[in-house]
Amino acid sequence: MPAVAIANVDGDANYVRVQVLTNAVALNREKQIALVEQLTELIVTAANNAELRKRTWVLLTEAVPGGWGLWGHAHTNEELVDAARAEIARARE
Repeated sequence: MPAVAIANVDGDANYVRVQVLTNAVALNREKQIALVEQLTELIVTAANNAELRKRTWVLLTEAVPGGWGLWGHAHTNEELVDAARAEIARARE
């Protein structure tokens, strides 16, 4: 990946920011740590730049209950989990 592909709107490529949005309590502490490590390594590998490991910021954000809009409806976390499980079950059929 060319260096200019990883930059902010001003063209600065001295850091990378990634935001991950999940439903509330989807990630326990162990999963948070693993996700940040994996995303950071993905960016370092894609950019072929080990220095980005020190300059990659990952923001983990949890949606509030009712904060997910899907299929024209604001879903609670429980509704979202149920919908995801149903999709997974259909995919396995």
